[in-house]
Amino acid sequence: MGGIVGSGIFMNPSVVARYVPSAGGILLAWVAGGAIALLGGGLFAELASRRPRDGGLYAYMCDAFHPSVGFLYGWTLLLVSQSGGMAAAAVTFANYFEPLTGLHVSARTLGVLAIALFTAINSLGVRSGAGTQNVFMAIKVAAIAGFVLVGIAAPRAASVTLGPAATAGASAAAIGLAMVPVLFAYSGWQTASFMSAELKTPERTLPRGLILGLSCVVILYLAVNAVCVRVLGPAGLAATRTPASAIAQTAFGPVGGRIMAAVVAVSTLGFLSNQILTSPRVYFQMAADGTFFRSLAWIDPRTHVPSFAILAQGAVAAIVALSGRYDQILNYVTSVDYVFFGLAGVALIVFCRRDAAESRTRPHIRLPGYPWSAIAFVVISWAVVGDVVFKSPGDTSIGLGIMLAGLPVYAIFRAVNRRRTATS
Repeated sequence: MGGIVGSGIFMNPSVVARYVPSAGGILLAWVAGGAIALLGGGLFAELASRRPRDGGLYAYMCDAFHPSVGFLYGWTLLLVSQSGGMAAAAVTFANYFEPLTGLHVSARTLGVLAIALFTAINSLGVRSGAGTQNVFMAIKVAAIAGFVLVGIAAPRAASVTLGPAATAGASAAAIGLAMVPVLFAYSGWQTASFMSAELKTPERTLPRGLILGLSCVVILYLAVNAVCVRVLGPAGLAATRTPASAIAQTAFGPVGGRIMAAVVAVSTLGFLSNQILTSPRVYFQMAADGTFFRSLAWIDPRTHVPSFAILAQGAVAAIVALSGRYDQILNYVTSVDYVFFGLAGVALIVFCRRDAAESRTRPHIRLPGYPWSAIAFVVISWAVVGDVVFKSPGDTSIGLGIMLAGLPVYAIFRAVNRRRTATS
């Protein structure tokens, strides 16, 4: 849940409302996004049950296709997906911090300090990082639940209906355009699989966590959007860029706006905590496989965590935060992520056929409707990539270019590793 719930749910409802100007259409987009997310969560749950290995999607790519495909995933994770998302979360927190406290501190500087703080916490051990993450997630859930209750008590917007007339303006094309911000808000479930090796019985606990966590997020998101539609109406929701603050101000005045700002700040910190907790495990596994810097595979004998991998992730995220390029990097994230999500669906089909041929034990959890559900997820994932390419060809080409630039880097690391092995 911490890998999914960030600042997106507090801002993206208004983006969706600009594409779909009806109450029923807005909720339909979020229901569809939740269904796709649950489909992806079920797919990843079976992947985790079949291949409970550290590195998650990186390990699945290596096993199903080739180590070079896994390297491309880890490469873009470090340079684009995780670092850009972490930098954006850190600076978003910093932007809310000043109006809340009155302290005049540079947003970039404060963002780097936040990254440094969580990097240090996660370097102290798995229990320290996981405990901090759980605290922030509990606060976020309580805050979102409180926000929903406030929205129920707030005055209702005029002429908000959910019948057929309300969905008339929600064409299939409009809902398709709205799905990109919806799926971006729902994405992040895959990060749970990065820590497979540090979980007890991951083939059981990880699938359970994926399905339960995603189900709770879908419920929270639908409740938030229902409240936004109820209080602001489709037109009011589309007109504001901060719907959560608008609802809080409607209920409590300026004090409500400050309370909502505090909720968003805590939510972004919780997301930042999750990313620093999970993503370094991918770089650790890449280094352990001999395709990345060897130092990233070092385990601290006192804390039993990959300290250098954690520090590397924090350092790259801090550099991105200082550069101010994180907003542009986030434009690349959706296209790159969904390329690999589609490949994850193909990987499940590969594993199912391979395991059947080798007469392996059936996994603890199966994706309902397989193989058609897996095929549907592949088609949906790559349709999202095609949609982003069509709407933002420049940003998408840069993101895909960064991804493909990892191929010569992979070749260099493999050559160095072979030479080192031959010498030893």
